[in-house]
Amino acid sequence: MVKRKVKLVNISDVESFNAICSKFDCDMDLSSGKYYVNAKSIMGIFSLDLDLPLELMADTEDEAAVEEAFREFIC
Repeated sequence: MVKRKVKLVNISDVESFNAICSKFDCDMDLSSGKYYVNAKSIMGIFSLDLDLPLELMADTEDEAAVEEAFREFIC
């Protein structure tokens, strides 16, 4: 499992982030505090408080692919 802190600032960021998540063949979750949502669900992402720190959890061992795909969002 690969975990990274991410920052989504606006609607455009959420849409881009969600599109990238959907390209992966593994489970991807996004957490904010005690709340966890499917990162492939745009409605789930919008249900989180984007002002709080977010953590992406990708159920893959390919750390390089996650780093490359999400480099603009990783804190």
